[in-house]
Amino acid sequence: TGVVPFVALLLLQRRPVAGRALLVTGPGCPGHGLCRSNVQEQTRRQVALLNATAQDLFSLYLKCQGEPFSSETDRLCNPSGVFFPAFRVNRTSERKEVMVAMYKLFAFLNASLGNITRDQEELNPTAKELLDRLHNTTKTTRGLISNLTCLLCKNYNIFQVDVSYGESSKGKSAFKKKQQGCQVLRKYVQVIAQAARVLLPHLSPP
Repeated sequence: TGVVPFVALLLLQRRPVAGRALLVTGPGCPGHGLCRSNVQEQTRRQVALLNATAQDLFSLYLKCQGEPFSSETDRLCNPSGVFFPAFRVNRTSERKEVMVAMYKLFAFLNASLGNITRDQEELNPTAKELLDRLHNTTKTTRGLISNLTCLLCKNYNIFQVDVSYGESSKGKSAFKKKQQGCQVLRKYVQVIAQAARVLLPHLSPP
């Protein structure tokens, strides 16, 4: 699994379980005052940015892997067998449910991007544009996780969320590493679009 940076106030458990967020029964989350005044707007912009750039990232990734990925994308990059956290919320779900589901999704994504970036640094060290895109996407995702942490603590007193991580690519062949990255990024394009449709209305100004 990729390395997920420590996020204050949330315990990320590295085990493949769905888990549930646990509510604090005592005083409010310590440090919730660290949230910026515009945290909700910033979160909305980060989700919108990830959604707007996901397809371009996937296309650039394909281009840099060469054949047969460019010509056999549907077969080699079919994401049906790729694990992603269950995302069963919709626009009518309670806001708290949506925020917890989003946290699980982006914590998983952050780890997956770490795997892909590490592999591409090894397999395509001269692909500067791709590596820059991967690093920028990871940076945005980490900022989003931090903001979701604040919102969960401040608004719902949630300080613990179990998250699941995907399969590590360490020890796999170069082809398998490329394929796993391709499958994950294609799934990411699909899921981030759904996430944006669900989350953005919950973050819009009243």
